[in-house]
Amino acid sequence: MKMVLIGLVALVVLGGGAAGAYFYFAKPAEAAGGELSEVEKAEAEAKAKAEEESAQKEAVQFVEIDPLVLPILDGNGVSQVVSVVVVIEIPEGLETSAVKKMSPRLKDAYIQDMYGALNRKASMSGGVIEVQKLKARLTKITKKILGDETVNDVLLQVVQQRPI
Repeated sequence: MKMVLIGLVALVVLGGGAAGAYFYFAKPAEAAGGELSEVEKAEAEAKAKAEEESAQKEAVQFVEIDPLVLPILDGNGVSQVVSVVVVIEIPEGLETSAVKKMSPRLKDAYIQDMYGALNRKASMSGGVIEVQKLKARLTKITKKILGDETVNDVLLQVVQQRPI
């Protein structure tokens, strides 16, 4: 009786595995070639347009700004040190040298803004930097200095806090 039961369970398991493999590897039937319907034409055009837009978005360059190191002050003096590495995303056609040439001005603006924001705890929550707020502030500053058409995005490569 036990052997029959074990055999029946094995048969069910093997049958289930075979059925799973069949449904997993089975491909749906494709319609024969012919004229495309209007819906299929619209889908093909939308797919081509999306591929073109993604190719345009991929044509970017990255310019890394030197690391910024800022002390955070409180009533007792320096409480922690924050290190930030910023990378600016620019369109492919622009010269990276123009952005690198402006990097001292960018670093100055970043430091001025972050000293105020971090020491007032405007970009911190419970002693931890709110990265989204910091990124938004740095993006606004970068676009103000370099121009909206020059900057695609500001990326934060490293945000590190060290208590003292």
